[in-house]
Amino acid sequence: MSQAGKSRLPEILTRFETELLADWLKEQKADIAGKGNSLLRESELRDQCKEFLSLLREAARSDSLSEIQNASWAAVRSFLGDLSRSRGLQGFSPSETASFVFSVKKPIFALLRRELNKEPLTLVEETQSSSELLDKLGLYTTEVYQKAREEVIVRQQQEMLELSTPVVKLWDGILALPMIGTLDSSRTQIVMESLLQRIVETGSAIAIIDITGVPTVDTLTAQHLLKTVTAARLMGAECIISGIRPQIAQTIVHLGVDLGDVATKATLADAFAVALERSGRKVTRVAKRA
Repeated sequence: MSQAGKSRLPEILTRFETELLADWLKEQKADIAGKGNSLLRESELRDQCKEFLSLLREAARSDSLSEIQNASWAAVRSFLGDLSRSRGLQGFSPSETASFVFSVKKPIFALLRRELNKEPLTLVEETQSSSELLDKLGLYTTEVYQKAREEVIVRQQQEMLELSTPVVKLWDGILALPMIGTLDSSRTQIVMESLLQRIVETGSAIAIIDITGVPTVDTLTAQHLLKTVTAARLMGAECIISGIRPQIAQTIVHLGVDLGDVATKATLADAFAVALERSGRKVTRVAKRA
């Protein structure tokens, strides 16, 4: 630090920007090559480095060199946030993403030693403050990266849940909801919303909930099914549960679960036949033409 308490870092970044950029690019290209990562063009990397150094220089002119959450560091945080999310989508690992910041340490420290070699106390202070600053910025990229990846995972899980609970129109006024996998609280909510929405859209009076693909049925699963049936009834549609295998039937009896007056069938075909009958229709065999 200077006698006025101001960091010498902005001055160093301004005077030796071209040299620093060149040395930093060498560090990064060596690091990327060492990991076998060719996901980034050299021109793109150069532009990113140049922009970061410019933003870092402006933010470092403030008095809050160690407080990267302050308003003066907003532009730097925004840049690093965009870079972290972008590199996450490109396939970079968290460590590779954070190395964008950490790799600038070596060339900056080399410049500090060269320019402040006659001011040992200032050199120590500047090196320490710069190191702490870059550590915080590097960790910030990791935090943003992890948060972005978690958001992607949650969104993908949501999409998979929606895809795994399709509501199919079998006939006029008859819907089918084939279910596959474990039925938990979050999935039940999606099931209800999908089914009720389709009931409204199609004006259907009968909905078949097929649990052939549900591996096990426990008390909680049965309660979720009953909630779905109740919600459909409130919308004016009756439900038929199909896919009741012998093992599931025994489990339901053993658990003492009361499905009330809900119609149940062993197969989707049987449930569809009942649905047709309730809607005043039936399937007849037509004789083959000679």
